[in-house]
Amino acid sequence: MRLLLEMNHDVRGEFVEESVEQILESNPTFFNPFSLVITCGLPERPLLQLANKLYQAHVPLLVVNSMGFLGYIRLQISEHVVVESHPDESMPDLRLDQPWFELESWLSQEAEKMPNMTRTDHGHTPYPVILHDYLRKWKTDHNGNLPLKYSEKKELKSVISQGVLMKENHPEIPEDEENFAEAGTAVNTVVRVSRIPSNTEAILQDQAANQLTAESSGFWILAGAVKDFVASNEEGKGLLPVAGNIPDMFSDSARYIQLQNIYRDKASADAEAVYRRVQQSLESLGRPTDSISETEVKRFCKESGNLRLIRGSSLAQENSGSSNSNLSSNLEDPDSDAIYYLVLKAAERYTSEHGASPGNAANDIEADIGLLKSCLTKLTTDAGITTITPGQYDEHIHEVCRYGGSELHSISAFMGGVAAHEGIKLLTKQYVPIDNVVVYNAMTSTTSNFKV
Repeated sequence: MRLLLEMNHDVRGEFVEESVEQILESNPTFFNPFSLVITCGLPERPLLQLANKLYQAHVPLLVVNSMGFLGYIRLQISEHVVVESHPDESMPDLRLDQPWFELESWLSQEAEKMPNMTRTDHGHTPYPVILHDYLRKWKTDHNGNLPLKYSEKKELKSVISQGVLMKENHPEIPEDEENFAEAGTAVNTVVRVSRIPSNTEAILQDQAANQLTAESSGFWILAGAVKDFVASNEEGKGLLPVAGNIPDMFSDSARYIQLQNIYRDKASADAEAVYRRVQQSLESLGRPTDSISETEVKRFCKESGNLRLIRGSSLAQENSGSSNSNLSSNLEDPDSDAIYYLVLKAAERYTSEHGASPGNAANDIEADIGLLKSCLTKLTTDAGITTITPGQYDEHIHEVCRYGGSELHSISAFMGGVAAHEGIKLLTKQYVPIDNVVVYNAMTSTTSNFKV
């Protein structure tokens, strides 16, 4: 610990030189205040004891194991919610299909000015103005419908590239204006029916958001307020609060700022409406109305389209077979690394029963193969897994026995790096953690992710 603390002088640390069994026996609530517990190479019996305590206390547990060329991470968590999920790809939410009054007015006014603009102003008009005007014309010609099919979007992009609506009074304007090119490109991402994403819809419809109690977390109170906002908001009914951010675009500064302020003002108004509902909920639950700040509400509204909810299973549920349908389906693939997850867990059971890793003694490796196979059979029987037939995975058992419980530096370092990333996600409640098993196979240089 002393050497680790030397790496960062802002870090503080403590250590307890006792086994997990001793700690749980002398102080069963020792781990309750923890924000996260990570175990490495813990045998099955103490691991299950610890996992049961942590699951009851709602403390996340990361189980990390490395053996030979294999490793796995298992996340045990009862419930984990993420507000800032940082999706890899996020589409701008410009609401051009359902613009509110101020946005509709500004876009229409700017479009009307375009035929009489100077060449410079024409080429620096923000692309939402162009898209909105072309969409208005498209909807007039197509019974009010948006271009949603590939062929329709391709046709709209072709019309925009020609600029037939906005360049007819400007023969000197070149055909390749950058803002028109941006408008054509944005057809694929911006032109869509605004709706609540499925991940957020599931959260808003969750029982925890609809039946709030004094013990409800701030997340569920916020979710309940947003649900009420969606149901009662007259302008943009059925939609989430406006996020308020717009993408970079080819535009002069003045009009970009004007457009940006329109979205920000709407986002502030929506967040204020949600904040009022949050205060009402807190008051009705007998909690201080300032226990959820306005800043938290604004952040929740801004990220409401990217919310994530993970409900996991405990190790006890996994071992009893109440959560293994997904694992069984993975085992149907003979090349799946899911079998290695089971073999490594069987090796943990072997270590608990025999006090050493399988294959640890070179002269007993054949006997250990039989004992490990027996552990695997008992494990799959307890877990209710019937997709494994005797002898089907003998080579996997031989491979794990061949390791003799050894840990290779490079494999352990990789697993440690992955576990560190997952730990940061859990502690900061940002980004989406694994759900809930990752297996690393260094023989094929692949990782597999599945849920049990």
